[in-house]
Amino acid sequence: MNGRLAAATALLLGTVTVVLAVGIAVSQFPRGLGLVGCLLVAIGSGWHGLRRRGVARVLGLVLAGLGVVGALTLVLLKGAPLGDLLVVAGLLASLALARIPFAVHTELPRVLPPSEPVLFFNPRSGGGKAERFSLADEARQRGIEPIELKAGDDLEALVRGAVEGGADALAMAGGDGSQAIVAAVAAELALPYACVPAGTRNHFALDLGVDRNDVVGALDAFVDGSERRVDLGEVNGRVFVNNVSLGLYAEAVQRAGYRDAKIRTLLDTVPDAVGPGGSDLQMRWTGPGGHRHRGGVAVLVSNNRYRLGRAVGSGTRPRIDDGLLGITVIGAPSGAGERGSSPQRPLRQWSAESFEVAAERSLPAGVDGESLVLDAPLRFRIRPGVLRVRIARKHPGASPTAIMPEGISASVVELVRIAVGRKPTTSRSTRRSPEWT
Repeated sequence: MNGRLAAATALLLGTVTVVLAVGIAVSQFPRGLGLVGCLLVAIGSGWHGLRRRGVARVLGLVLAGLGVVGALTLVLLKGAPLGDLLVVAGLLASLALARIPFAVHTELPRVLPPSEPVLFFNPRSGGGKAERFSLADEARQRGIEPIELKAGDDLEALVRGAVEGGADALAMAGGDGSQAIVAAVAAELALPYACVPAGTRNHFALDLGVDRNDVVGALDAFVDGSERRVDLGEVNGRVFVNNVSLGLYAEAVQRAGYRDAKIRTLLDTVPDAVGPGGSDLQMRWTGPGGHRHRGGVAVLVSNNRYRLGRAVGSGTRPRIDDGLLGITVIGAPSGAGERGSSPQRPLRQWSAESFEVAAERSLPAGVDGESLVLDAPLRFRIRPGVLRVRIARKHPGASPTAIMPEGISASVVELVRIAVGRKPTTSRSTRRSPEWT
């Protein structure tokens, strides 16, 4: 299905779905109102219980369970009518169709292939993808020297040793933590770099525009590839390609017994983090308006801004060359004792060239998926355009959300433009909009 037809179909189906949903809501009043009430009770009581221990936790979770039961009862009283199922199906189909017109394939500048490229690969990453796809043999066939990362090896030392031996291009097949190490050296020495998606999630590859389902094809970046420049993030001198997470999850991972009882350890961390008198996560940071704040359930600092909380494209970065950090704070800061502080929304997101998190102690952090403890204060900065990325010409060359609008209204307008025969517009830069979003 071409983009114009997909846009028109998504608009038509979406309109029919909305009309059907409104009709059902009106015909079933006040059942829908009761359903919303039960869900609000469940959410509020559950949050209250998680933030406490003992009897207060039990009562809160029990009430939350009753709210869920009430909601399910209201749904089942009508026997999951066909209309409800059609609304859900229509919504899912509309979202799927709406993605098609925004599929991207960017024509990047062609460059000469390197003469002595090197591929570093972790045979354990991604459940053994390197072996499954015979990456070492495939690399040799393309004139790329493969170097296996073994247990106990220092990856950075291996990379620098290869460069001293004449390597003029560096590729990494492994997780994003390993990608960051190789990318940091490549950026420092101004060498071309290629990301081979042989890890588990391959988030960096996705936002670079590398096809995550074409592991072997990614090697062609050093055969007939194109080149683009992207940014890198840095915290206290350490490079990251995706993000650094602070707060609840990072704290829980550091605790004894996490690997044996992950859910229980995470739940036990909640009262210490955000419960009454909780002080474990008393991070201090300054918002885009210059006001100082404390706390937050989680703070995420990313190499360029993530699209979060959207029906389509959530969890991706439309751009990775915007020259700005993405900063997201989840959980209302208390602002206690901080002059000029003011209440804020539970989810706040903005962009900046730098950011700092202060604390009275070292802070657990997840850096590109690796669990670390970093000395406070944590100083973040963006390094614009320092990484020369080679990408195979048959791969997209840009994030899957590079031309995808944000928000329902913007998406509808763009779909209408495409349906009448116009080309989709590109993603706007966030450089001049550091305000809350």
